[in-house]
Amino acid sequence: MLTTYIKPIRTESDYEEALSRIEMLMEAEPNTPEFDELEVLTTLVEAYEAKEYRIDAPTAITAIKFRMEQQGLNQQDLVPYIGSKSKVSEVLSGKRELSKNMIQALHKGLNIPLESLFQEPLKYRFHP
Repeated sequence: MLTTYIKPIRTESDYEEALSRIEMLMEAEPNTPEFDELEVLTTLVEAYEAKEYRIDAPTAITAIKFRMEQQGLNQQDLVPYIGSKSKVSEVLSGKRELSKNMIQALHKGLNIPLESLFQEPLKYRFHP
Protein backbone atom coordinates (compact mmCIF):
# COMPACT_ATOMS: atom_id res chain seq x y z
CA MET A 1 0.00 0.00 0.00
CA LEU A 2 1.29 3.43 -0.99
CA THR A 3 1.55 5.79 1.97
CA THR A 4 1.59 9.52 1.38
CA TYR A 5 3.32 11.79 3.84
CA ILE A 6 1.00 14.61 4.86
CA LYS A 7 2.34 17.30 7.14
CA PRO A 8 0.94 20.44 8.75
CA ILE A 9 0.98 23.62 6.69
CA ARG A 10 3.17 26.04 8.61
CA THR A 11 4.75 28.20 5.92
CA GLU A 12 3.85 29.78 2.61
CA SER A 13 6.06 27.17 0.95
CA ASP A 14 4.12 24.34 2.64
CA TYR A 15 0.91 26.03 1.50
CA GLU A 16 2.08 26.23 -2.13
CA GLU A 17 3.13 22.57 -2.05
CA ALA A 18 -0.26 21.53 -0.72
CA LEU A 19 -2.05 23.54 -3.41
CA SER A 20 0.06 21.91 -6.11
CA ARG A 21 -0.69 18.45 -4.74
CA ILE A 22 -4.42 19.26 -4.51
CA GLU A 23 -4.37 20.28 -8.16
CA MET A 24 -2.84 16.91 -9.07
CA LEU A 25 -5.50 15.07 -7.04
CA MET A 26 -8.56 16.94 -8.31
CA GLU A 27 -9.70 14.04 -10.50
CA ALA A 28 -9.34 11.43 -7.75
CA GLU A 29 -12.17 8.92 -7.49
CA PRO A 30 -14.12 8.67 -4.22
CA ASN A 31 -13.18 5.85 -1.87
CA THR A 32 -9.56 5.80 -3.00
CA PRO A 33 -6.40 6.70 -1.07
CA GLU A 34 -5.90 9.64 -3.44
CA PHE A 35 -9.37 10.98 -2.69
CA ASP A 36 -8.71 10.64 1.06
CA GLU A 37 -5.45 12.55 0.61
CA LEU A 38 -7.33 15.24 -1.32
CA GLU A 39 -9.84 15.64 1.52
CA VAL A 40 -7.13 15.87 4.17
CA LEU A 41 -5.07 18.37 2.20
CA THR A 42 -8.14 20.49 1.48
CA THR A 43 -8.92 20.62 5.19
CA LEU A 44 -5.34 21.63 5.99
CA VAL A 45 -5.37 24.35 3.32
CA GLU A 46 -8.69 25.72 4.58
CA ALA A 47 -7.33 25.88 8.13
CA TYR A 48 -4.16 27.64 6.97
CA GLU A 49 -6.12 30.14 4.88
CA ALA A 50 -8.50 30.87 7.75
CA LYS A 51 -5.51 31.66 9.96
CA GLU A 52 -3.22 33.46 7.51
CA TYR A 53 -5.67 35.13 5.13
CA ARG A 54 -8.43 36.03 7.55
CA ILE A 55 -10.73 38.77 6.35
CA ASP A 56 -12.23 40.77 9.16
CA ALA A 57 -15.83 41.85 8.98
CA PRO A 58 -16.26 45.46 7.94
CA THR A 59 -16.94 48.10 10.55
CA ALA A 60 -20.45 49.53 10.70
CA ILE A 61 -19.28 52.73 9.02
CA THR A 62 -17.55 50.80 6.24
CA ALA A 63 -20.68 48.70 5.69
CA ILE A 64 -22.91 51.78 5.53
CA LYS A 65 -20.57 53.61 3.14
CA PHE A 66 -20.32 50.50 0.95
CA ARG A 67 -24.12 50.27 0.73
CA MET A 68 -24.31 54.00 -0.04
CA GLU A 69 -21.84 53.53 -2.89
CA GLN A 70 -23.69 50.47 -4.21
CA GLN A 71 -27.02 52.27 -4.27
CA GLY A 72 -25.77 55.73 -5.21
CA LEU A 73 -26.96 57.23 -1.92
CA ASN A 74 -25.79 60.41 -0.25
CA GLN A 75 -25.88 61.42 3.42
CA GLN A 76 -29.33 62.98 3.05
CA ASP A 77 -30.69 59.58 1.96
CA LEU A 78 -29.70 58.13 5.36
CA VAL A 79 -31.80 60.59 7.39
CA PRO A 80 -34.86 58.25 7.47
CA TYR A 81 -32.69 55.51 9.00
CA ILE A 82 -30.39 57.44 11.31
CA GLY A 83 -32.28 60.60 12.22
CA SER A 84 -31.16 64.11 11.42
CA LYS A 85 -28.58 65.23 8.90
CA SER A 86 -26.20 66.05 11.77
CA LYS A 87 -26.64 62.54 13.26
CA VAL A 88 -25.84 61.01 9.88
CA SER A 89 -22.68 63.10 9.66
CA GLU A 90 -21.66 62.18 13.22
CA VAL A 91 -22.23 58.46 12.59
CA LEU A 92 -20.29 58.44 9.32
CA SER A 93 -17.39 60.33 10.89
CA GLY A 94 -17.28 57.93 13.86
CA LYS A 95 -18.27 60.57 16.42
CA ARG A 96 -21.57 58.87 17.26
CA GLU A 97 -22.32 55.19 17.78
CA LEU A 98 -25.32 53.59 16.15
CA SER A 99 -28.32 53.13 18.40
CA LYS A 100 -30.41 49.97 18.41
CA ASN A 101 -33.13 51.79 16.44
CA MET A 102 -30.62 53.01 13.85
CA ILE A 103 -29.23 49.50 13.44
CA GLN A 104 -32.69 48.03 12.96
CA ALA A 105 -33.67 50.75 10.46
CA LEU A 106 -30.46 50.37 8.43
CA HIS A 107 -30.84 46.61 8.41
CA LYS A 108 -34.48 46.68 7.31
CA GLY A 109 -34.30 49.68 5.01
CA LEU A 110 -30.95 49.15 3.31
CA ASN A 111 -30.54 45.40 3.90
CA ILE A 112 -27.19 45.82 5.64
CA PRO A 113 -26.36 42.63 7.56
CA LEU A 114 -26.84 43.01 11.31
CA GLU A 115 -23.39 41.60 12.08
CA SER A 116 -21.86 44.38 9.99
CA LEU A 117 -23.74 47.05 11.92
CA PHE A 118 -22.60 45.95 15.37
CA GLN A 119 -19.30 47.66 16.02
CA GLU A 120 -18.59 45.51 19.07
CA PRO A 121 -20.65 42.33 18.60
CA LEU A 122 -19.95 40.96 22.10
CA LYS A 123 -21.50 44.05 23.64
CA TYR A 124 -24.83 43.25 22.01
CA ARG A 125 -25.04 39.50 22.63
CA PHE A 126 -27.80 38.28 24.86
CA HIS A 127 -26.80 36.22 27.86
CA PRO A 128 -29.17 33.69 29.48
